Amino acid sequence: MHFEKDAFISYAHMDDVELIEGRKGWVANLHRALAVRVGQLLGEPLQIWRDPKLQGNDLFAESLVEHLRTAALLISVVSPRYVRSEWSRRELAEFWNAAEQQGGVHFHDKARIFKVLKTPVPLDMHPPKLQSLLGYEFFKIDPETGRVRELDEAFGPEAQRDFWFRLDDLAQDMCCLLEEMRATSEPQDPVEKKLEGECVFLAETTSDLREQRDSVRRDLQQQGCTVLPTQTLPLVESDLKTAVRADLARCRMSIHLIGKNYSLIPEGGTDSLVEVQYQLASERAMDADYCRLVWIPPDLEVAHEKQRQVIVQLRTDPLRGRSDLLETSLEELKTIYHDRLKPAPDPDPPAENVSHAAGHEIHAQIYLIYDQRDAADAAPWLEFLFHEGFEIMRPVFEGDEAELREHHEENLRLCDAALILHGRANECWLRRKIREIQKSPGLGRNKPKPEIAIALVPPKTTDKETFQTREAIVIRQMDGFSSDPLRSFLSRFKGR
Repeated sequence: MHFEKDAFISYAHMDDVELIEGRKGWVANLHRALAVRVGQLLGEPLQIWRDPKLQGNDLFAESLVEHLRTAALLISVVSPRYVRSEWSRRELAEFWNAAEQQGGVHFHDKARIFKVLKTPVPLDMHPPKLQSLLGYEFFKIDPETGRVRELDEAFGPEAQRDFWFRLDDLAQDMCCLLEEMRATSEPQDPVEKKLEGECVFLAETTSDLREQRDSVRRDLQQQGCTVLPTQTLPLVESDLKTAVRADLARCRMSIHLIGKNYSLIPEGGTDSLVEVQYQLASERAMDADYCRLVWIPPDLEVAHEKQRQVIVQLRTDPLRGRSDLLETSLEELKTIYHDRLKPAPDPDPPAENVSHAAGHEIHAQIYLIYDQRDAADAAPWLEFLFHEGFEIMRPVFEGDEAELREHHEENLRLCDAALILHGRANECWLRRKIREIQKSPGLGRNKPKPEIAIALVPPKTTDKETFQTREAIVIRQMDGFSSDPLRSFLSRFKGR
């Protein structure tokens, strides 16, 4: 259907009263900024309409209804006044009715209504038709005082900067939906119609990581991905699990951002929202093609004891398949999920065919893994393994994050065994390395799973002396290097 207007802004007149005399009101600024930004993204002028004369005693004119019926999108500016306004509810109802006659309020999996949250309003006070929609929060809550600050230039440069970040998120989403709606009414290349973006489940997180989640969502959408969930998750546990399972089934990747706060517990449940999403993604991760990334900000200071327990459990959970626990920068997280979303390369030909064709003897490959602080202490291990006839792989520590990651994953794909030197790094580092080795089949590995051994080397600590695991062979060498304890482990794969 052809729409005369791209968007209609529904708002309460009180929310457009200027805070500073002589300047435009908040809604007027939103209107202008959206028209400019979405127009820039589309490459053509945008037609956005709002009634600048809204008064409580005005009649709901038929001309206003016509504007609503001919708009592709509705932008509802939610505030305490908006949810009490009969006028605003009528606008929402008229747009909803018109959209139903035009094929539905949702286009594919995206709502044609955008909920702009100017001021916090309890969800149960939102008009029922808006309650399931995700909102764009144009305010911040001070964690110390609990006071709300709207994103308005009147509150200083930081609020103005954050306003533009939120507005760009809204503009990007509007642009994507408008382009999709326009494309359906134009002739398309039949090949192009089959090309659809990846679906990625970006788990809901706590308020302290809202900006990071927005950044990841924006980045994924710019890469052409569909980001789920597209609607507010239910707060009843049974309904929540049904909704999350349905979204996860459409995805081959989920991303979980873990913050310092303990999230809310759904009605009828015992685990937090963050935990429930993680648990359901664990079920989904049993599929070998599924990738799950769990990100914890480095140097995170946890605010709640329950959340501290959640993080301890995450760090000790033996992640299945192509899953990773990352405690690194947000930019490295983006690098990793970009790599994982790329199509899998064709598998390399079997190593034995290549080697025999060249007339060379085959040497078993062992990946010696150690922390950069232990590089000098790794020398006797490298020398011994080489003289024993092994092809040795080792980590590199110089280069950008993507190069280091690619080198590490290549070693995991090709090695016959992995030997971890546990020296100056902590146990979290050790557990992470074990999980990365266990997940190597998900990296395109075409060999049997590698044998794993852990060498406990100086400095001697109480934790090392009491360390136990069933996931690998443990070789205790805290008094210095000795080759004898190694020979039993090496004999298990030397002939491969």
